[in-house]
Parts: sequence; structure tokens; C-alpha cells
Amino acid sequence: MEREKLSSRLGFILLSAGCAIGIGNVWKFPWMVGQYGGAIFVLIYLFFLIVMGIPVMTMEFSLGRASQKSPAAMYKQLEPKGSKWHWHGYTAFAGNYILMMFYTTVTGWMINYFVKMASGKFVGTTPETVPNIFGEMVSDPIQMVLFMAIAVIIGIGVCALGVNKGVEKVSKYMMLALLAIMVVLAINSCFLKGGNAGLKFYLLPDWNKFINNNPGSVVVGAMNQAFFTLSLGIGSMAIFGSYLDKKRSLMGEAVNVASLDTFVAFTSGLIIFPAAFAFNIPVDAGPNLIFITLPNVFNNLPGGRIWGTLFFVFMSFAALSTVIAVFENIIACSMDMFKWGRKKACLINGIALFVLSLPCALGFNVWADFVPFKSGTNFLDLEDFIVNFIMLPVGAFLFIVFCTWKFGWGWKNFKEEANTGKGLKVQNWMRIYMQFILPIFVLVILIYGLLTFEYTDGKTGIDLIVGLFK
Repeated sequence: MEREKLSSRLGFILLSAGCAIGIGNVWKFPWMVGQYGGAIFVLIYLFFLIVMGIPVMTMEFSLGRASQKSPAAMYKQLEPKGSKWHWHGYTAFAGNYILMMFYTTVTGWMINYFVKMASGKFVGTTPETVPNIFGEMVSDPIQMVLFMAIAVIIGIGVCALGVNKGVEKVSKYMMLALLAIMVVLAINSCFLKGGNAGLKFYLLPDWNKFINNNPGSVVVGAMNQAFFTLSLGIGSMAIFGSYLDKKRSLMGEAVNVASLDTFVAFTSGLIIFPAAFAFNIPVDAGPNLIFITLPNVFNNLPGGRIWGTLFFVFMSFAALSTVIAVFENIIACSMDMFKWGRKKACLINGIALFVLSLPCALGFNVWADFVPFKSGTNFLDLEDFIVNFIMLPVGAFLFIVFCTWKFGWGWKNFKEEANTGKGLKVQNWMRIYMQFILPIFVLVILIYGLLTFEYTDGKTGIDLIVGLFK
């Protein structure tokens, strides 16, 4: 059966960006900026996005387009005979599954908060009572499972319609609506009385804050965020390369996707920081920023219920764009591996994803006794650790080695595929950087992440990994 193709370049860019754009952009990026001192972090983040994110994304696109297969099958098309690279294809397939096992629950939170904000649940609440709403939500297994199920049904339903009529079409309209809502929210925040201080914090570098925040931590934090924001390492981008024609070179397309991803992350800061400063709310509130801090902001805004509803529509679209894109990857892998039709793959994977997402949804309530790491952790923390701390960096490292070394696909084949078509080309002088320096950056992210992950008192992620192999 002939492989489906995306109908337009815009559809490819918006769909790929939709996969990259998610909770990491509009939730994690602003609170990391807040914790690491503002504008300096943003500049370092942009640097690493260019030198790390774009090259690895170009490689994923190239592997997909050259093989015309999903991540589960692409290595078999491209690997040297007798090699075992295809084992990583199966791991990448599993990585997409594990990512969705907790991402569907968090997406459900966004949809739930949209419903609460639109229905007036936050009207009349105070800074003291707003945190109770989040606590009530996660402690209620019915709410948690219901909204997780809604996220799964939407994702599978869109994928069941096909690449063009479903995934591309819905993602295109969703992304355009997301961008429009963001711009409206950002303009509103920037004109709030007292918001100038937030813009100054966000846009004007302060070297004293950089020095006082431990420069090494700021640099590695920015490197980390630049890498993880694009969801590289489990083939999430490779699948869209397989639906792409040969008209455009792939580094130029990676630049376009990364630029759109950065625009969303940057604009989310324009929404949050002026509002936080205008209402004297700490910008280093961390993960609480979205679910506890911002509802307080909206309560103080004229027409706050409308602005809050728009914000959580935007958050829901950002999360769902990733769900749809990764579900498509999972379904394409199933179709390639088991020779299923699309409808059958959607039905089986829809049921499987719902069942496998239950531990995360119930880990805050019914199964709260399961504590994988230190006190207060649950299934979400375990699944997040497996994907973000291990599978993404290890997978990206393998993609880099496979594309640049002779015992893999090799530099010549990668460069030829990446440069096919009009647009920005991979240059020969980039070879030394991509072959030797880029994998070191990724290894730094892997090792630093494990060293800073405290899974129990006095023990790090390195101790955990070593313990598994004893």
C-alpha cells in the first residue's frame, strides 16, 4: 500500500511543530526562566536550540523520509546488513507509549481546567482556596480517569480519520487557533498596569542574576530545555519525515519547526511574566505556575474568566497537538510492524493507551501508596524519569551516531537525504561538529540529568541505574 503524504508544506510544519509544542513550552519553559533568572536563560536556551535541537531534528526527518517507514521499521530499511540498529526502533516505539502513559493525564488536567474556568468554578476563590481546586481534582479518580479518557478519545479519533483528513487537517486548524489565542493573551498581558517590570525581567539580561544563580546550572538547564522541548530521541519527528516529499531540504524545515516551537515558548513568557509582576506573584513558583498561580492572576483581571478560559483553551490545544502527533507515531509503528489497517491499529492502540494510562491517572489517589522514588512521587514521576532522563537523550545519541558514523547509515547517506530539495543545506564543515561534539552535548545532558535526579535521600539517578545492573 502506497504511503500517505502530507498535502502541504504548511501542514508538515504545523504538524511537526504541534508535536514539539506542548506542555514543555508553555508550562516548563516559563517557570525555568523564572527560576534561572530571566533573559540570560532565554539567550542561552536559544543558542543550544540552534546548535543541538536543529541538527538532531534534521537527522530524525532524514531517517523518516529516506526509509518511508515509522521509527519501528525505519532502521531495517537503512541499517548495514547484520547490524542490530533496529533494536532501537522498537525502543523508540516503546518510548512513545511510555510518554503517552502520563502525557494523556496531564492533557486531561488542561481540559479539566478549561471546563472549570469556563463554568465559573474559580469565581469568588481566593489565593488560599485556589490550590484546593487542583488538590480536589487529582484526588478524585473519576475526574482523573474521565478527562484522561477524553484526551485519548480525541487523539485516537483524529488519527482514525487518516493522515490528511485527520492528523494534518485538525492539527493545522488547532495550531493556527493556538497561535492566534497566544498573541491575544500576550498583548493583553503586556498592557497590564505594572507589567513592564515583568517584561524587563524577561527581555533584559541581568548578569548579576546569572552569576548568583550558579552559571553552570543555568547553562545546563538551558541546554536541557532546548533539547527536551523538541521531543527528540524517540522518533516523534521521524514519522513526519516519512510523510514528506522531496521538494525541500530538511535542515531548512527543521529551522522552521524549531522557530515556531520557540515562538510559542517565548510568547508564553510574554503572557505569564507581565501578569505575574502586575499582581506581585512569584515568577519562580515552579510547576505551580499554571494551576495555582495563574488562576489567581485571572481572578484579579477585568474579564478574568474569559481570559482564563482562553488561556486553558490554548493550553489544551498545545497538549492535544502533541497527543495527536505521538498517537500517529504509535499507530504508524503498529501498522508497519503488524501489517494492520489504520482503523484496526487505532482501535487496539486506543484501548491499550487508555489502560496503560490508568496507573498515572490513579497514582494521585487510588494507587497513591505506590512511591517509586522519594516521598511524594508516583507513577507520573517514574514514567517521566524513564522517558525524559533516559530514553530521549540515549535515543538522540543513537540517532546522531547512526547518521554520522560508517557503522551506521553514515554521513554521506544522511547528507544526501537531508540536502535533497530546495532550502538550507547540511555543509561538509558541519561533519566534525555533528560527529564528535554534538554527541558529547547529549551525553552531558544524560549524565547531568541523572546526577541531579534525587530518587531517594542522598541517592541520584546514577546510583539507581548502577543498582539495576548489579
